[in-house]
Amino acid sequence: MPSPFSGPRLKIEPAQKKDVPLILRFIKELAEYERLTHEVATDEEILEETLFGERPVAEVVFAYYDNEPVGYALFFHSFSTFLGRPGIYLEDVFVRPPMRGKGVGKALLTYLARLAKERKCGRLEWAVLNWNEPSIRFYESLGAVPMDEWTVYRLSGEPLARLAEATSSSPMT
Repeated sequence: MPSPFSGPRLKIEPAQKKDVPLILRFIKELAEYERLTHEVATDEEILEETLFGERPVAEVVFAYYDNEPVGYALFFHSFSTFLGRPGIYLEDVFVRPPMRGKGVGKALLTYLARLAKERKCGRLEWAVLNWNEPSIRFYESLGAVPMDEWTVYRLSGEPLARLAEATSSSPMT
């Protein structure tokens, strides 16, 4: 999709395989901002395989300001059974601190909203940390609403491995 934000100052462009080191750098910057650097376990090899390998599972776009990378968004498709349509789930959106408040975050989200419409998606959604008040205010200013009636559950690490190796046994047998 051509960037609707092409211009002398700000442009949004899809990442390419050669951008894997930059993607990893942004992931680490986001983790630092979210106080979660201890959770970053990926590396360039994993990102190259999962984002640009035989079966890519997510996409990345960058925001460039005066040709300098200043933000990124990593997203993938979800699916709504009730709508019968795909959605876009925004896993990461990050704008470097000096560029916040200049429209870069809004440009990234606008790009994704247009992409969602182009792909006939029924929704664009994401999660935000409860303490991240500046982001919450920003998202709400765009018209986003929290999904208070839903709670996110996660299996990872050892619990995921245990469940994956469990035998399927039913108390009805």
